[in-house]
Amino acid sequence: MARYYYDLHLHSCLSPCGDMDMTPNNLVNMAKLLGLDVIALTDHNTSLNCEAAMKVGEEAGLLVIPGMELTTSEDIHAVCLFPTLEQALDFSRYVDENRFKVPNKAEIYGRQVIMNENDEEIGEIEHLLLPASFIGMYDAYRKVREFGGICYPAHIDRDSLSILSVLGEIDPYCGFRTAELADISKLPELRNQHPILDHMNIITCSDAHYLENMRDAANTLELPELTREAVINYLDTEK
Repeated sequence: MARYYYDLHLHSCLSPCGDMDMTPNNLVNMAKLLGLDVIALTDHNTSLNCEAAMKVGEEAGLLVIPGMELTTSEDIHAVCLFPTLEQALDFSRYVDENRFKVPNKAEIYGRQVIMNENDEEIGEIEHLLLPASFIGMYDAYRKVREFGGICYPAHIDRDSLSILSVLGEIDPYCGFRTAELADISKLPELRNQHPILDHMNIITCSDAHYLENMRDAANTLELPELTREAVINYLDTEK
């Protein structure tokens, strides 16, 4: 077993609130400079920039996990991660077919740019990626598992767009084995309020939308090997 530095919640320029400097090359190489071993690209409700980031990661020697930050029907954010690009893209297509669609206003929300591994623009998503999908929080874990991935609630300590701010609790029925905090210092208080966290893996990630918000390597996962499968197995194992 060895410890690997991680950040499993990052956005690229495909997220409308993501800075245009968050290109595949910039975010991967910034992660390398910060000392990270593994990252996940989790744009809002899409995985269409994961292929480019994974290719850049292979060249840079950084493991990139394909994923997305799903917005559930209750307006709760959940991180979804997949062992393969194909599985991530299959789920991305499913979400695209099962979400509210309104035209993006780039002058208000920002552009939603798809790039290749050379940071060249190869497309742009016309419909705003921020609105909720039709997937409920109680169904999210099982639905993502159908596509071969895992799912867990994002930034549970925030006052909006989190499972605790919306539902008030993490129901064991949801099936989650992991929970993400934005600020790990809040964990003791949250554990007192929500005993279910004693039985879950707890991670903390940056949710960075800008290069300057990416964090120095500080948090680790203990894994038998540095692979996408090993990371996902860790996050999907009951504590």
